[in-house]
Amino acid sequence: MEQVLTIKQESKVLEVTENVLVIKSLYKSFGENHVLADFNLELRKGENVAVLGKSGSGKSVLIKCIIGLLVPDTGSINVLGRNIEELSIHEMDELRTKIGFLFQSNALYDSMTVRENLEFPLRRHWIKLSAGERDKKVMEVLTNVGLAHTVDMMPVELSGGMRKRIALARTLILDPEIILYDEPTTGLDPITGKGISTLIKEMGEKYNTSALIISHDMSCIRATADRIVMLIDGRCYAGGTYEELRENKDPKVKQFFE
Repeated sequence: MEQVLTIKQESKVLEVTENVLVIKSLYKSFGENHVLADFNLELRKGENVAVLGKSGSGKSVLIKCIIGLLVPDTGSINVLGRNIEELSIHEMDELRTKIGFLFQSNALYDSMTVRENLEFPLRRHWIKLSAGERDKKVMEVLTNVGLAHTVDMMPVELSGGMRKRIALARTLILDPEIILYDEPTTGLDPITGKGISTLIKEMGEKYNTSALIISHDMSCIRATADRIVMLIDGRCYAGGTYEELRENKDPKVKQFFE
């Protein structure tokens, strides 16, 4: 598991941060369609990395491989010190409690109140809490996303931006170490999208999570990402900060910043 090692050296304290996600030489094809071809990526503790690519470039396939919904053809995925190929079904379920996933569609249950939606992952993973502790946790995450007053509302009563915030609160309720964001601003107007991008950054700092942000929204990526990985032709074609990539003269990179 990822750890932060503290080293004392001549009255100085140095922190060595290890990777929480390491992907090496990942290949995934569907027939003749080679979606991922020698894709490599590292994510460090507390870091936000955006995977930028066109629609159909393989971003969603990458996420599904990370959480074990798809099996790679070759390559390795190491999450929090565990090689997912070596895990049993039970061990993989346990690992998933440490990986939050914000769905593009939010995936809220329409027949449940906001409170019931947030309690669902706690019950699903058999988290042993008293009714009072469970209620406290629900109100804590709702307060952190600015929506404590919606606790007894139904999803249909909420705006698109509010539903996105509730979905993020549900992701945070299990205190994940890594959060995977699948196109978090898709379908939102620019102002609401900006608010969600700000919230992603704020919650990452508050909960000390690492994040992998799958997106083609340049405004979101610029606001949230410490580093960008460009998924082009199935591989990590280029990487760096927003400013570094914006200055890149390669036509395949430049097209995203025009």
